[in-house]
Amino acid sequence: VQLQASGGGLVQAGGSLRLSCAASGSILSVNIMGWYRQAPGKQRELVATITSGSSTNYADSVKGRFTISRDNAKNTVYLQMNSLKPEDTAVYYCNIKNRFLAGYDYWGQGTLVTVSS
Repeated sequence: VQLQASGGGLVQAGGSLRLSCAASGSILSVNIMGWYRQAPGKQRELVATITSGSSTNYADSVKGRFTISRDNAKNTVYLQMNSLKPEDTAVYYCNIKNRFLAGYDYWGQGTLVTVSS
């Protein structure tokens, strides 16, 4: 499985960005796709996840500002980020996993989001 993320960049506080992540290879129909982020000097943390049935989960810090969605036909997950804050600055990684298969857990290469104040 390969994950290709795109859409990061530099934006001013209050602005918006949309991240995309396309998965290819052996994609299981039942899966969870998600976004995680890692800021300098911090551990990687969950941002949002979405199941193949479109159930979503968000970190408290992004609720109401970020929206995760997916296109199952394209095996692509999106993250619409609005009202960005400087503390959202991080490398954002996409992930795909299957909760019943421990070895089915793949990461993209990461895309940098920088929010200036």
